[in-house]
Amino acid sequence: MIADMSCIFCAIAAGDIPAEVVTQSDAVVAFRDLNPVAPVHVLVIPREHHADVTTLSAVPELMAEVMRVVNEVAAQEELGDGFRVVFNTGPLGGQEVGHVHAHVIGGRQMKWPPG
Repeated sequence: MIADMSCIFCAIAAGDIPAEVVTQSDAVVAFRDLNPVAPVHVLVIPREHHADVTTLSAVPELMAEVMRVVNEVAAQEELGDGFRVVFNTGPLGGQEVGHVHAHVIGGRQMKWPPG
């Protein structure tokens, strides 16, 4: 899938909207969440537009690259004691932006249910 320039995350991936980039690869961008729920809250997105994790899973090599970057973020942010990776999918799953993104959340004790 190509970029959808009406999508805020596609625009961030293209560099058209500024973001605090943590790391990136040819296929993936990781940047700090504007409304963090923990000391570390980084979003990891593919540059290509995929609506959610269900559609991304149809492209296993890209899904693997997203997860590789998740691990890179965790190492870079020194989250060796633990962190959470969350993919919200669909309106009932809490997805607010229609571009798949992994939340890398850490830097504090995580509890379940989240909150």
